[in-house]
Amino acid sequence: MLRIEVLKLKSFVIRIAVNILCLILISACSVNSPQSGDVITYETEPAPLLADQPEAAEPEDYSGPDFFIPGVFDELATGTDSDDTTGDAPTVWEVYRKHTILDLSEDNTRIKQQRDWYAKHQSYLDRVTQRAEPYLYYIIEESIKRGLPSELALLPVVESAYDPFAYSHGRAAGIWQFIPGTGRAFGLKQTWWYEGRRDIVAATDAAMDYLESLNRQFDGDWMLALASYNSGAGTVRNAIKRNQRKGKPTDFWSLDLPKETRAYVPKLIAISQLFAEPEKYGITLIDYPYQPFFEAIDIGGQLDLAMAAKMADLPMEELYRLNPAFNRWATDPKGPHRILVPVGKADQMRAEIDKLPMEKRVAWARYTIQRGDSILSISKKHNITPDLLKQVNHLSSNNIRAGKTLLIPQSSEPLDHYSLSAEQRLASKQNRSVSGKQKVMHKVKNGETFWSISRQYGVHHRTLAKWNGMAPTDTLSVGKTLVIWTNQAQPTSEMQSQRMRKIRYRARSGDSYAGIANRFNVSLGQLRRWNDIDIKKYLQPGDMLTLYVDVANAP
Repeated sequence: MLRIEVLKLKSFVIRIAVNILCLILISACSVNSPQSGDVITYETEPAPLLADQPEAAEPEDYSGPDFFIPGVFDELATGTDSDDTTGDAPTVWEVYRKHTILDLSEDNTRIKQQRDWYAKHQSYLDRVTQRAEPYLYYIIEESIKRGLPSELALLPVVESAYDPFAYSHGRAAGIWQFIPGTGRAFGLKQTWWYEGRRDIVAATDAAMDYLESLNRQFDGDWMLALASYNSGAGTVRNAIKRNQRKGKPTDFWSLDLPKETRAYVPKLIAISQLFAEPEKYGITLIDYPYQPFFEAIDIGGQLDLAMAAKMADLPMEELYRLNPAFNRWATDPKGPHRILVPVGKADQMRAEIDKLPMEKRVAWARYTIQRGDSILSISKKHNITPDLLKQVNHLSSNNIRAGKTLLIPQSSEPLDHYSLSAEQRLASKQNRSVSGKQKVMHKVKNGETFWSISRQYGVHHRTLAKWNGMAPTDTLSVGKTLVIWTNQAQPTSEMQSQRMRKIRYRARSGDSYAGIANRFNVSLGQLRRWNDIDIKKYLQPGDMLTLYVDVANAP
């Protein structure tokens, strides 16, 4: 029996208020605000998302890891061998079929195109149903409790291929692909420690809330509600109004909607048809008993995830896959204070957490402030945010004094032990080689964007973002190192020559060689060579310096 209901009650009133607000605001939003041709970046492997490319859903040369260690989760779910889970209990797909609601009788070219693709890719269906296993029971149960179509449990197949770490070019995250704004509107917390859009329980509840509200807005028309989930209720309403003015029908199939949305609903219908009658379409489905896979454990406060894995006797990777919302090596100190473990490990986890005093659940170190230290430099050194450093040390400003000590939260294991933390996922992605290309490390300069950098190296800006686990609209911080796979080790000479300019700079009072070099994004060595000077000598006001600067990054 899942022990989640009590935890939900604490936020029930807040959720009602949020939903009322969302009905007002969300019409201009979508879950993933797709652009035509938008592509999702997957931490494991891609899925069919392009409206105009159903036949090219995933590359044949994909070399990512298997989503689950074969056989591991079967045993973890019950604490016994997977062979012992058989019997008279209904299976997942049996229960699913008893609670389908959508009208699947529609069969047109748009649906057939999608259905044919899925039917021809049995191996893809196998991977998706395997990776969905830990989550399906909870999602189907939630849809049944709410009286919603069980077909909604297949929506993450379309959205994310059931990859909990999926991240799109439109900045949508998790199996339900919420963009940041819509996620916040539905109560999904997003912090340095925790990404609620990837929380299996929280994001599923938010998605069900959103879908319910959309269904009400469109008077029970699920086709229009699903289209709105993809492109936004405002987009669908505008399409309806256009058809009304022209005297045309206003059903989904008659509306002029964005290209991706026109394919989005047919994809779900196609998959639903296949899963309703697999024999008819010549496919097979991986099936398993319909029973809870995970249980929610109340941990009461922040907890090091390596400690949690040991308590539950789980591989680190599998703990993260059940709890993909945790970005770092520990849970968020401000909650939610909940961790999911396989049902067969729940009692053990509960007993172990009760034994561990709260003050020992996260390790702390004392750091003595050195001359020249700053809040920023200390936080970078210890892989935490400046705000967190100030928060744990009750600092109201950035002012610190040499000789004083600061408390620093520390992981109990080396950071690479936390195999699916944000840092390790990024490292894995950046280290994944691209055939026939050479790896270049580019340090971001002031004023640079994905677009400008991609132009320098002759690559697509979306591809550049994908290599670095980001979206093209994400902010690039100065000094951040990007990995670029290219045929050229340096920016194109034409682009460089167009951007490099010779300037003369007159030194002012208070200037220094280091300060000027930093200001114009050049090195002290370059400054010395260009001006044949001894940089150990003092710079005098009025001294003239020659610099060659990139005009795109000049101050």
